[in-house]
Amino acid sequence: MRFKDKTVVITGAASGMGRSAALGFAREGAAVVACDLLEDEAASLLAELDAAGGGGARFVRLDVAREEDWEVLARMLRDSGGLDVLFNNAGISGTFDPDLSSTRAWERLLDVNAKGVFLGMKHAVPLMRPRGGGAIVNMSSISASVGQHRVHMGYSASKAAVQAMTRAAAVHYAEDGIRVNAVAPGLLPPMRTSRGSADPVWREKQIDAVPLKRAGHVEEVATAVLFLASDEASYITGVELAVDGGFLSL
Repeated sequence: MRFKDKTVVITGAASGMGRSAALGFAREGAAVVACDLLEDEAASLLAELDAAGGGGARFVRLDVAREEDWEVLARMLRDSGGLDVLFNNAGISGTFDPDLSSTRAWERLLDVNAKGVFLGMKHAVPLMRPRGGGAIVNMSSISASVGQHRVHMGYSASKAAVQAMTRAAAVHYAEDGIRVNAVAPGLLPPMRTSRGSADPVWREKQIDAVPLKRAGHVEEVATAVLFLASDEASYITGVELAVDGGFLSL
């Protein structure tokens, strides 16, 4: 089991890619710390993780944009022995606000999608150093590399920030044995916060532009995350792995 005796923190763990990744880590023997604001999902998520074989799974309420929340989580992890893997998954869809010039949306997107990733890495690294290293996987997007209709510029900017931070952190923490990578999904099922991207007409046009001619599945992204977090990727750091059906190859 690839993550036996490993402690793995996943943000945005209650649904979608976060939940799929949490189950994948649990099946591979990890002690999963599932973090989210959706406390109503905690009981069902923990039951699924236990059934998947993840002994000692915990749910922690975490607002990734609040440093105070990260500090509380870090103290808890320090008291229980540290951290091996962080999956910075929490984020807001770029279509959650139909007003593409909304300043409020810009601020919210940068706060959660970019600042949340920064704070996650800031507080994870000191917990990984005493264990001789670790792995961080950040959630980016193809929107960091290409422009898309109906997607707020703040989303593209936030994911470009994740892309750049991933490269910088990979260099900063390499000497600590900490690898930092990112995944960049393409078209997937709509997020809870999606509005424009949930429109079937819009989705059909987007799918037509994907070389594989289909949307991806959250499980396919989770598989990429588990690979990058595992020892199988021990010589990979500072990369962004596209999981997009070939979209960025066009």
